[in-house]
Amino acid sequence: MRPTSLSNDVTAYIPSPPADGISVGPLQLHFYGLLIAIAVLVAAWLAQRRWARLGGYQGTIVPIAFWAVVAGLIGARLYSVVTSWQQDTGGHFVQVFEIWNGGLGIWGGVAGGVLGGWLKARRMHVPLTPLFDVVAPTLALAQAIGRWGNYFNQELFGLPSKLPWAVRITDLSELSTIPVKYQHLSATGTLLPGTYQPTFLYESVWDLATFGLLMLIEHRVKLRRGYLFAAYAALYTFGRFFTEYLRIDPAHRYLGLRLNDWTSIVVFAVAASVVLFKGRPQPGDELVGDHLPARLVEMEKARALARSGATPAGGPRHLASPGPVAEAEPEATGVVALPVPNGHGAIGPVPAPESSAMVRAEAPAPEMDAPEMDAPEMDAPEMDAPGGASEPAVVEEPGAERL
Repeated sequence: MRPTSLSNDVTAYIPSPPADGISVGPLQLHFYGLLIAIAVLVAAWLAQRRWARLGGYQGTIVPIAFWAVVAGLIGARLYSVVTSWQQDTGGHFVQVFEIWNGGLGIWGGVAGGVLGGWLKARRMHVPLTPLFDVVAPTLALAQAIGRWGNYFNQELFGLPSKLPWAVRITDLSELSTIPVKYQHLSATGTLLPGTYQPTFLYESVWDLATFGLLMLIEHRVKLRRGYLFAAYAALYTFGRFFTEYLRIDPAHRYLGLRLNDWTSIVVFAVAASVVLFKGRPQPGDELVGDHLPARLVEMEKARALARSGATPAGGPRHLASPGPVAEAEPEATGVVALPVPNGHGAIGPVPAPESSAMVRAEAPAPEMDAPEMDAPEMDAPEMDAPGGASEPAVVEEPGAERL
């Protein structure tokens, strides 16, 4: 092959990044990981605002987002190492955990994120349909931010290009993995930097366009609640097919197309069909952007009150108000006090003596034998005390034990 080099007629291009991270004391922070973190925070912040706009409690999104992010990262890494083991790990298992070097598959990330978010939402009794609509645009925005991590890692670029917006790749380890016909070589066969199609930039721009289109659909198109996520999948995969087609990094190919191209085709076909045939609303259907149902709003209010400490923690999950608090039973006094007539014919409670020799019976008052409680058995004259006041009378319940 005839050696090539960076041509003199390439007058403008996107320069390669000066570094892939920054050092903070003993820590090395990679821009790839930082951008992913920023993307997650922006998406979570926007999702909270969108949820609150529908009448929900903003704090609902935080735990769901946490589960979705963790599961999404795991799914993204698993998908990438399964489909690109040698490229991601170099054959070393320990490098599976070095995600800051790149190697996250969007398909595994979305699948893992949806699964993790669904599990947490189910535990919190949050319905998925409005949740899908809330997070769909935020995913596109997060991807637009995260794609710039590929720029700092100098990876996932496209065909050689002399366009003024081509990106200059200087990482020889990345350049050594692309087909030889796309490499720039010196007269002695030394690998040289070159300019290539910035597929990361194309996808970032398309993700921003997808975000805008989804917001437009939400406000201008009547779509059944829950189907904005399908619209996101269809729009994203439509653009992903073309950016993937330009890439020249190693990948599995089938019938001339990369694996991710075939994945984009399948996901687009399914998502577009779902939107067209299932997303059309029927009379009485809830629509994308509608306020949350009244019952869910009440649940969200209870959740907010519980977080502020105004209600028990279990309140948001169960809308029933807490039952009345039972009164404490009186402390045992050792005897059963029965009402007896006093000297004036009135009936009043008899105070229990201070002696602790008697033990109060455990049986409730209705279980006492009626004959022993009859008033006629009490001799009123014998109870009269001087001055007309009756002395307290104590009636022991049969069978009471003595200590």
